[in-house]
Formats: sequence, structure tokens, C-alpha cells
Amino acid sequence: MPSRLADKWVLITGASSGFGAAAAVAFAAEGSRLLLGARRVDRLEKVAAEATKAGASAAHFHALDVTKTSSVEKYIQWVRMHTDALHVLINNAGGALGLDPVALGKDEDWETMMQSNVLGVLRVTRACLPLMTNNPGSYILNIGSVAGRTAYEGGAAYCAAKAGELQITRALRLELCGTGVRVGTVDPGMAETEFSLVRFKGDTPRASKVYDGVEPLTAGDVADILVWVAGRPPHVCIDELVVKCTDQAAVYKLHRRTKA
Repeated sequence: MPSRLADKWVLITGASSGFGAAAAVAFAAEGSRLLLGARRVDRLEKVAAEATKAGASAAHFHALDVTKTSSVEKYIQWVRMHTDALHVLINNAGGALGLDPVALGKDEDWETMMQSNVLGVLRVTRACLPLMTNNPGSYILNIGSVAGRTAYEGGAAYCAAKAGELQITRALRLELCGTGVRVGTVDPGMAETEFSLVRFKGDTPRASKVYDGVEPLTAGDVADILVWVAGRPPHVCIDELVVKCTDQAAVYKLHRRTKA
């Protein structure tokens, strides 16, 4: 039986690494047609090539910086050269910077997190909606985090940003009711990607320590979930999905194995 996602147009932001890159390959395996965007075009080219090998009907890529309205507008102009109907939008671009308490926080880190995780989702969604509202069964999937549901020390700005993403998702769900457009958020817990390396600004030992003794989620785990959610029948909307590795019962509750 053919996949419901075969030949469907899937747009993924932040597709150069992590969840976005893994999602590109996972949707490719379903035979989807991909529109990939990120700032690192050299990496996008490699992801597109991998997606093509995995079975994508098409894998196109273009530079995209979700923190700049002009970049989003140019990107959507490029999208319209390929299709006038978008079936799946995955708002994945985002991330965390720093783990400072508010008293020591840096404006540039706060502003970057708000721009990418909150305003970026709004900008890209606004630009894509005309390609989705006349396409019942289309799906807006936002990548959230357990951080948007539970605060932790040093995470004030990131937790606020992901809480913002969650509320954007909920508002969109209400606003688009009756159009046939589905809206949902997938909120992972601890996952081993470039997330910690970016958060700690290239400090590899500190980033690696986050996962000591834990078997975290992988980018592939989250990508599989995105494919499953997007592949539900058009009358089924997964509004909110929280996923954590088995070793993480809550943000603060981790089972860490001691090294032999």
C-alpha cells in the first residue's frame, strides 16, 4: 500500500542537521518531495543528496534564515516556483544558547533564541499558510521541547521561547479550525544532536557530559515520529505529542548508568 506521504510536498526548516536533516531522510523514504531550508547551504546540499538516495521524489534546497523576514519571503518565492500546494510544514529551526541564570544572561543569546524559536515559527507559518489553507489535510508540525512545559535553572529564555512555540501551536489550531489544516507540536526531551554543542558554543567536553550514562533520543527517533504524525488520515490531528527517552522520566529525573 503506497504511503500517504508519497509525492507530497514537505517543507523543513533547519534541515541542515539534527531533527531537520533526519526528518528529510525519513520523509524521503516515504517518497515525499522535499523543500529544505537552512543557513548552511553546504550542509543542505549533502542532506538533499542523502534524501535523494533514500527515495525522495524530489529534494530541493535553498538558503533560509528564519530570523529575517526578507530571507523568509525570498525562500517562499523560491518555494512557489516548485509548487502552489504545500502538504507538510515542519518548523524545526531553533535551538538554545547558553545556560546562564537570568542575572548573568546575555542579550544576544536571548534575542537569538526568541528570533529563531518564536518569531521564526510565526514568520515561516505566515508565509506558508496561503499554500496550505486551500489544501485540506495539510499539516503544520512545530518542533517544541519539554522545556516549554517545565522550567529549569539557566533555561529562562529557552523555556520561554519553547513555551511560546507551544502557545503559537495552540492558537493556530483554533484559528485554522474549519480549514482542514492540521496543527501540532512534537516536544522531545533529551536528544543527542548538535543541540548541546550549540548551546555551549562549541565546548565539546561540556556538551558530551550532558548525555553521560544516559541513552538519549536520537534525531532518527524524532524523525520517525514526525513521519507517523504527518501520515495520519486527514481527519486525525495529533495536537501535542511529548516524547522522552526511557531514562528520562522528567526534566529533572534521569537514570544515569555508572561506568564500569
